[in-house]
Amino acid sequence: MSLAESPAAALAAPAWRLGPGERTALVVVLAGLVSALLAPLLPWVAAWPDAWVLPVTERVGSGLGWFLDLIKPAARLVSGALAWPMAGTTWLLAEAPWPLAFGGFVALGLWVGGPWMAALTVASLGFVLASGYWTESMNTLALVAVSVPLALALGLGIGVLAFEMRRIRAALQTVLDIMQTVPTFAYLTPLLVLFGFGPVVGLIASAIYAAPPMARNVLLGLERVDPEIREAARMIGTSRWQRIVEIDIPAAMGQILVGVNQCVMAALSMVIIAAVIGGFDDIGWTVLLTMRKAWFGQALLAGMVIVVFAMLIDRMSAALAEPERRGDPRIARAVLGVSVLAGLVSWTTGIIPGAAEIDLLDPVAAYVDAGLTEFTKANGAALDQVKNTAMFYGLLPLRIGLDDAVLPFTWGFTWDRGMSAWLLGLAGAGAALMLWRGWLVAATVLLAGTAVMLVGITQLPWPAVVVAAAALGWRAGGWGLAAFAGLSFLAMAAAGLWDRAMLSIYLSGAAVLICACVGGALGLLAAVSPLAWRVLRPVCDTLQTIPLFVFLIPMLMFFQIGEFSALLAICAYAVVPMIRYTRHGIVSTPADLVEAATASGATRWQMLRDVRIPYAAPSMLLGLNQTILYAFAMLVIAALIGTTGLGQAIYIALGKADLGLGVSAGAAMALLALIADRLVQGFAAERRRALGL
Repeated sequence: MSLAESPAAALAAPAWRLGPGERTALVVVLAGLVSALLAPLLPWVAAWPDAWVLPVTERVGSGLGWFLDLIKPAARLVSGALAWPMAGTTWLLAEAPWPLAFGGFVALGLWVGGPWMAALTVASLGFVLASGYWTESMNTLALVAVSVPLALALGLGIGVLAFEMRRIRAALQTVLDIMQTVPTFAYLTPLLVLFGFGPVVGLIASAIYAAPPMARNVLLGLERVDPEIREAARMIGTSRWQRIVEIDIPAAMGQILVGVNQCVMAALSMVIIAAVIGGFDDIGWTVLLTMRKAWFGQALLAGMVIVVFAMLIDRMSAALAEPERRGDPRIARAVLGVSVLAGLVSWTTGIIPGAAEIDLLDPVAAYVDAGLTEFTKANGAALDQVKNTAMFYGLLPLRIGLDDAVLPFTWGFTWDRGMSAWLLGLAGAGAALMLWRGWLVAATVLLAGTAVMLVGITQLPWPAVVVAAAALGWRAGGWGLAAFAGLSFLAMAAAGLWDRAMLSIYLSGAAVLICACVGGALGLLAAVSPLAWRVLRPVCDTLQTIPLFVFLIPMLMFFQIGEFSALLAICAYAVVPMIRYTRHGIVSTPADLVEAATASGATRWQMLRDVRIPYAAPSMLLGLNQTILYAFAMLVIAALIGTTGLGQAIYIALGKADLGLGVSAGAAMALLALIADRLVQGFAAERRRALGL
């Protein structure tokens, strides 16, 4: 141990010397204080002046439009080429007699996963057939069937390239991050201009969106291949190409098949989102159409069809990675033969009713509509009370602050400066007590939280936000991340997207806070109670297989269009990672730590508080990271039910084919997601180092 690291040197260090966390806290407080003092004197501090807004969206739109016009002929050739397999697959699945397709899928399920998978296939497809949406579901499946091979090939190529060429691996991983963080709607605007109107746009967007999970799993699988296997291959004289094809890929096949599963699910999710451009009679368009017409019974039924399809595809693609579950191929061939015979009988004789004639669940949809009407009549006031309470006492103050949100109409009285002074005084007293105890970071959080309560997230002075983002970036990842975070916020302001960006931060931040509290509590409960995990696990599995679109339906049914419905949809989608990672981190505490705590006489609560939760902190931070990314992803979809901010800008740009606004708003959303991702990853890495992991 050097002198600088010795205990004596530590004791001799000056008491006023601050660590990185304390310095960051001081910078944030000073930036907020200076901005608050200057805002009344300098209007440009309170809000980014319109004169400083650069014509970024217009320049991006014109430049991208010029580039797309340049490559549009080649793109239209690609579109025409893809239209052939698209049309052929659609005809094969949608126009073929349903007994043939039904039996073919059952045979596939039997071969992939044995009798249980075959039974699940029968139940799932039986529900789809009875719903009356068989043709629409087959059209959706045709899109998936064509887009998935494209995504698999693209992801495989990127993964192999990133593994073989280490110099460009960081750049390729950044590209993958961007592909996964750019909102899905933002893909559609330039693709719509480039490839024209129709299902091919959804096909290409789906392939782009679904390729990154495949690429990441290919890279992970190749990195895990035993080096001794590669060395043995080199010794026998195999070429680089032979090693990749005959050694590396087969050895990494288990992880690659996990990527296939994620790729298929991402493709299914994206083709449903692409339904907003219309032009194709698929199940996603059916959900959107019935939602717009407030036919919630039909929308719920169509949404359940999507859920059933997603669960079936998820289970079937996941079973590919488990060859021990394969069924008897002879029985599968026999089932396929029977389905071919039944299809021929149906096609030639008409004895078997066509799929369009089967609508067994229509009465159920009508019953749901009638029941929902009666429920809203009887409980509409209570539902409105829940929504208004959340808006007036939670969301509105968070957005515009207590100074503007507390009114006789909302809270029953008016908020005045005296109340603000009292609140600031109490916060100051609490911060002083924390400073006396040496808790500088906690004091900063208290003061910053009080400032947000008074002013609101969307009305914070922009210099304070920029400096705070840069300071947190420096704390989490050094000067590089500090520059990236600060310059990203300045770029959004210069592009005229500051207000929309802050609205997005406000709503996604509220959702992440709720998910962190609720998901953390549920994850903790699942960790200490096996019964609770047995209940929560299937719920989490179901929520993770439901495409984003479907989360909007129940929120619209009960709370109509608005920010509260969007918030609930975001929370329902984003809460699962927090539950899973919290539980995983707590139950993964090493046995030697548990034994040491037990030997020292720690109670169960002390064990949880002082050992398990601190050890689980890195895992919980990763869960928070995923929750943030999920929230941003759902924020754009929630624009369909009335959110504001960048998601709404992207949706408006899609409707108007406005390239500049769509790409600029999509880039801003991606920047926010990347900043949040890098910040949380930086803090998680620091925590892992502190634990010696």
